[in-house]
Amino acid sequence: MNKATQTMRTDKDGLQVDPQLVAFIEESALPGTGVSAADFWTGFSALVHDLGPRNRELLAKREDLQTQIDEWHRAHRDAPHDSTAYLNFLEEIGYLVPEGEDFEIDTQNVDPEIASVAGPQLVVPITNARFALNAANARWGSLYDAFYGTDAMGMLPPAGGYNQGHGARVVARARVFLDNAFPIDGVSHADARRYAIQNGVLLVDDQPLMQKEKFVGYRGHPKAPDAVLLRNNGLHVELVFDRTHPIGSRDQAGLADVRLESAVSAIMDCEDSVACVDAEDKVLAYGNWLGLMKGDLEETLVKGGKEMTRRLHEDRDYITPDGTGLTVKGRALMLVRNVGHLMTNPAILDRDGNEVFEGLMDAMITTLIAKHDLAREGGNSLHGSVYVVKPKMHGPEEVAFSDDIFTRVEKALGLPQNTVKLGIMDEERRTSANLKECIRAAKSRVAFINTGFLDRTGDEIHTSMEAGAFSRKDLIKNKGWITAYELQNVDIGLECGLSGRAQIGKGMWAMPDQMAAMLEQKIAHPKSGANCAWVPSPTAATLHALHYHMVDVFAVQDKLRKGGRRAHKEGLLEIPLASYRKWSDAQIQREVENNAQGILGYVVRWIDQGVGCSKVPDMNDVGLMEDRATCRISAQHVANWLHHGVVDEDQVMGAMKKMAAVVDRQNAGDPLYNPMAPNFNGIAFQAACDLVFKGREQPSGYTEPVLHARRLELKAAG
Repeated sequence: MNKATQTMRTDKDGLQVDPQLVAFIEESALPGTGVSAADFWTGFSALVHDLGPRNRELLAKREDLQTQIDEWHRAHRDAPHDSTAYLNFLEEIGYLVPEGEDFEIDTQNVDPEIASVAGPQLVVPITNARFALNAANARWGSLYDAFYGTDAMGMLPPAGGYNQGHGARVVARARVFLDNAFPIDGVSHADARRYAIQNGVLLVDDQPLMQKEKFVGYRGHPKAPDAVLLRNNGLHVELVFDRTHPIGSRDQAGLADVRLESAVSAIMDCEDSVACVDAEDKVLAYGNWLGLMKGDLEETLVKGGKEMTRRLHEDRDYITPDGTGLTVKGRALMLVRNVGHLMTNPAILDRDGNEVFEGLMDAMITTLIAKHDLAREGGNSLHGSVYVVKPKMHGPEEVAFSDDIFTRVEKALGLPQNTVKLGIMDEERRTSANLKECIRAAKSRVAFINTGFLDRTGDEIHTSMEAGAFSRKDLIKNKGWITAYELQNVDIGLECGLSGRAQIGKGMWAMPDQMAAMLEQKIAHPKSGANCAWVPSPTAATLHALHYHMVDVFAVQDKLRKGGRRAHKEGLLEIPLASYRKWSDAQIQREVENNAQGILGYVVRWIDQGVGCSKVPDMNDVGLMEDRATCRISAQHVANWLHHGVVDEDQVMGAMKKMAAVVDRQNAGDPLYNPMAPNFNGIAFQAACDLVFKGREQPSGYTEPVLHARRLELKAAG
């Protein structure tokens, strides 16, 4: 573990804590929770000193297993691959554990957004208050705006002001959606002139919906409502009527907007999409989480020359068909993603002067903050739960360790056991290969599992580094292991009883500007049985919500559950090596340059500006969402090719310098940007090179150790 100086620190029950964090905890986070400062620090110190050694043991086991796997691959590299011998070896060393008898999770007090409503899920950096508020408020989104402002209808939005022709196409496309989701016998929503409620029934030009039960509420006068609330496959749709609105005034029915329930849930991320390296950064992250949990987070910004303040949206009230009241949540259900078991942070030192594991910090402090939500009416969780997503766990032992962490945290904070619900990120190879036992290890907490191709591939490359040269990245996606991985995640989740109790999720759409392609392709996620999938923006959430109106995910899950598993460990553990390497020099060069460009474009903003998630233009100037997962796979891929002689160091360094100039050009309009070329001696460029040339040395191929060290170096230099 890292050692750090103990100057300017405050002793708290044996913990040496940065004064910024002490002030935040004692002056902002603790008041109103019923937990005293003395009890908090006593419980926190016990958590750190009792569980820190076990954390170190688990990390040592990762390294020991990796060493044995490396040795096995070196010994068998020139022999024909024997999958049976390989699996037997993984079982002998404890990498694969025996799979126990069937079981089902028994997670209790789960909110419907987790258990029974399928829909899009946002992931945003908690350090950016505006993004966090936007994500929380993305529970509802305008379908008109989503169609008008993107390429979703197969054309780019027109430049300049409002274009009436494009607007008419948007309205027509929205009416097609209404006809499909809420059909009327003999009438099209496109022809509708009047929506009214009579005797508890919604009439459209005097005709009821074919499924009358899909009408669930309204606002205003029943003969001329201001809003009509519909529901399909568990998701709400609001029709907004306003004849004074520019669109409603031109609409024969006065329909001014169609608003969709969009981001049903949102992950507030303390991990992959942030750059938190010290107490200052952690206080920013925790402070925004506190504002969300208390409901008072605000962010003032200037837009269009006007100052505006963003706040959390209120819930939405309606009158039901029988005349009673109905309240629908106005915000996404918020989960918080903690840091994994690897990293430490200099914000707190233990009694021996070691940096405290950041995962222990996050567990204690984010749960403490969530007590503010549990104590208020109408907040985030209406069922008294806290939702923590835990990434980068390797195998059942590490999941069991997380379960123990939160049991200790709950006891220290006076919460009932299993108040904290756990999200298991199925993104590390040892977790994928032992997924059923990972779920069993936290069967009373599990509320979420998901797949993440990027981290899973990064870990695949690092774990199998000595096996040989990997395929090109675009070809890795076509290998059989990824199909097995995606299928098994759903099948085992269903086998373990997650349907109706927890989310089974799928990964991110990484091209935020390509919504037409997303509409075409991402329907595969609900069709696969996933009741949530990640999207890069509130607008993307609104468009992706269309897929959940088209697919009844829980019906899909019921059918899949009856069919049993469709993939097994042999397929899951197929190593995506290059079966032959008939690559031209140009293909090799392009692959390396593509990796270098992605790494540099992400790292330069991470190091120099502390931006943990960026839309980085690729070599073709297509904006891609980049975070540490994308950086990990790119860095490990180049490291693998270096190790196996596909490329040499001079070739890679040449590509890094060439692409640094490209990234400089792509960022020329950013006044905060520091160019890397022509000197190539800045901290950011050095960090990117470390990730590549020292990639084999990084624990599990993670980027965090390099990025944190270099960011701290830059901050220390002022």
